[in-house]
Amino acid sequence: MIKQKMEIPNHVAIILDGNGRWAEERGLTRSEGHFHGFNNLEKLSDYIFKKGVKILSVYAFSTENFKRSKTEVSYLMSLFSEGFKRYSKRLSKQNIKIIFSGRREPLPKKVLKIIDQVTEETKKNHGSIFNICVNYGGQYEIVDAVQKIIKDVKAGILDEKNIDCHTMNHYMYQDLAPVDLMIRTSGEHRLSNFLLWQNAYAEFYFPKTYFPAFDEKEFDQAIIEYNKRNRRFGGINYENENS
Repeated sequence: MIKQKMEIPNHVAIILDGNGRWAEERGLTRSEGHFHGFNNLEKLSDYIFKKGVKILSVYAFSTENFKRSKTEVSYLMSLFSEGFKRYSKRLSKQNIKIIFSGRREPLPKKVLKIIDQVTEETKKNHGSIFNICVNYGGQYEIVDAVQKIIKDVKAGILDEKNIDCHTMNHYMYQDLAPVDLMIRTSGEHRLSNFLLWQNAYAEFYFPKTYFPAFDEKEFDQAIIEYNKRNRRFGGINYENENS
């Protein structure tokens, strides 16, 4: 636990990496690794919100993950369907809004149904925000944002002279404050197409721990490291209503 008073980042993003490797090192299947990782996310997210984080974004499934085996993808889709329902019931009691970022196609109908249900059930919650990125890709998000901007400019809804960083942020999948701390577990040092726009001035932290083992103490260590950083914004810093 963190004993001294620490600055808590407003927006934390986590790439949930290493589930498969964690399982393989223990003689388990990759699916079992995802199961343990999903359960860990449930416990860890509770702790993160209790520490005072206002926005938590997690990379649950990338657009590229559809290239994995059909068995693994099918298992993950079923895991999402059951897990998101649990999240909704528990987090609603904590006044936490659950939102989803990513493209809907080609997600299965059962997953889309749960996503829509959870979004509706928690939309009036005004505490913290849990942003779950499913079928997400940072480059696709920027492309989709630009396409929406072009459409609104042609429709006369938006004046192209008024397009700036604030405008661009508004057209992302979710209009959220920028990421302050980005964590990728498992020791890999890559963004892997995660929140490219939002991570512009984030502090990066790359622990070697696989995500199923990334517990409260590990998160506290990330906060300690975050507090050692001298953040610089290069003269460009934007805020919005969620910051």
